[in-house]
Amino acid sequence: MSSDGAEGLALIKPAVRAQSAYTLSAPVARRKLNQNESPWDMPPEVKREVLEAVERAPWQRYPEFAPPALLAELALHYGWTADGVLVGNGSNELIQATLSVALESGDVVVAPTPTFSLYRLLTTVLGGRYRPVPLGPDFAFNVDELIDVAVRERARVVVLNSPNNPTGSALPAGAVERVLEETGALVVCDEAYQEFGGPTALPLLARSSRLVVLRTFSKALGMAGLRFGLALAHPAVAREIAKGKLPYNVNVVTLTAAAAALRHQAVLEERVREVVANRQRLATRLAALPGLTAYPSAANFVLIRLQAVPAREVFRRLLDEYGILIRDVSGASGLEQCLRISVGTAEDMDAVADAFEQILGVAR
Repeated sequence: MSSDGAEGLALIKPAVRAQSAYTLSAPVARRKLNQNESPWDMPPEVKREVLEAVERAPWQRYPEFAPPALLAELALHYGWTADGVLVGNGSNELIQATLSVALESGDVVVAPTPTFSLYRLLTTVLGGRYRPVPLGPDFAFNVDELIDVAVRERARVVVLNSPNNPTGSALPAGAVERVLEETGALVVCDEAYQEFGGPTALPLLARSSRLVVLRTFSKALGMAGLRFGLALAHPAVAREIAKGKLPYNVNVVTLTAAAAALRHQAVLEERVREVVANRQRLATRLAALPGLTAYPSAANFVLIRLQAVPAREVFRRLLDEYGILIRDVSGASGLEQCLRISVGTAEDMDAVADAFEQILGVAR
């Protein structure tokens, strides 16, 4: 084995080697608030229901290639047609599949910045050119600039993450309509956090075949550990995106759990309402602290910027002294001195706010 891997590395695209991989270090902590997960596990009775069904299923057989019953349930839930629904091993797989079937070498992808880093990484891996458009004040979407850049660059794809990760900002009403009307791009709306706030592009599916809407069960539905996502698109477009997916990509356990989650929507929707209330609880307390800006959020996290104390120091102290793990995003362009805090239980949010008060020296 060669010591440095130089021969093999020489065969990897230079543009890919220049990119940072998507990684995350997650030390053990008493309060885990770094990955925008649900603070609650799936209810025990739902888990039992899933496990009993999986126990009856034949494990030596492949799962259904495109499970018709689940597709019909998803179509009903999201108000679309079953032949325009694709399921994936998390919505990340469907981002990859959509870009892989749309992009040719040199094609341009336009997206706001800062946003989810996977869009840039996948565009580069696939040989495309990524054109980021800075968000405006308080991380609001600059829709005019997004459209201008997409038109000027003849963008093949425009990716809109709303509510946006890691900023929490949501697209203004009418923004997706404008992008569809004023550009010729395939518009991919990543709505991983939409259940927590902001408008949805779902009603526009019936008006344009250039729209793909992505959803996930990882956030609001508490299934991050099982990896389930879906794409909704015009049936003709969905058939082409399916060519970019691997066959039998979602296992029988996840398919069974996704169907169960849809049957137990009332419980899960109540949890979403509680997360929204806890988000406001945290944002209100943090906004009152000097030397700290808490940005408006429509997602299940709150982004803050520190002025008085270095963000990395606060991140370290929260973990070491208080057992609270949040996300340090301060190394990313445009996010200097920023930390992202996932919304947890009311107790979690009080613990975070108390810790910030103590670190920043605020007397109560």
